[in-house]
Amino acid sequence: MTTRTFSFAPGEFYHVYNRGVEKRIVYKDTYDYNRFKQLLYVANTTDATDFRAIERNNPSIYDFDQSDKLVSIGAYCLMPNHFHILLTPIQDGGVTAFMNKLNTSYVMYFNKKYDRSGALYEGKFKAKHADSDEYLKYLFAYIHLNPIKLMQADWKEAGISDTKKAYEYVSNFNHSSLADYQMKPRPEVAILNAERFPDYFQSTANRKSELIHWLEYYK
Repeated sequence: MTTRTFSFAPGEFYHVYNRGVEKRIVYKDTYDYNRFKQLLYVANTTDATDFRAIERNNPSIYDFDQSDKLVSIGAYCLMPNHFHILLTPIQDGGVTAFMNKLNTSYVMYFNKKYDRSGALYEGKFKAKHADSDEYLKYLFAYIHLNPIKLMQADWKEAGISDTKKAYEYVSNFNHSSLADYQMKPRPEVAILNAERFPDYFQSTANRKSELIHWLEYYK
């Protein structure tokens, strides 16, 4: 087991990720993806939460009032057997508290739905400290370009032959935050709290250019 050499600190940025135990699929259908996204929102509060009560008492899960957030989420992507989240803690202990709530809630949902028991992910969540502007910009691109693996598994080794097609694919991938950065209207935008992150990309066009840059790099 790898021991972290850093502590989570408010004002710093972290790439948090984990995958299914034995690389198993952890999102089997659209409802599973949607439940995890809803939990990204619902679990982000110091208050105890009851998903069913929130669902019953609000027009949408994303109308739930987060009275005291634990973290700010800048980007995320859900893949069939793993997830990536880029976040910054708002308060001491926020990352661990948020990830524990998120993991516990989703595993309980998944195990009940699929009549199973035991661990779903490979131990505790993994994390890397984004300790420079260059690395933080890279992570923003890396997370949002992850779905290309579903279109072309060897894209980093073989290269991208059609960058326009690849960009359109990730832009239309419904289980990442890129759609929100491309200003596509959807309720999941409530998950993000991007104002706590550096505004490297002043416009949609600039953000697109940054991602195209990485695609061209692999081309």
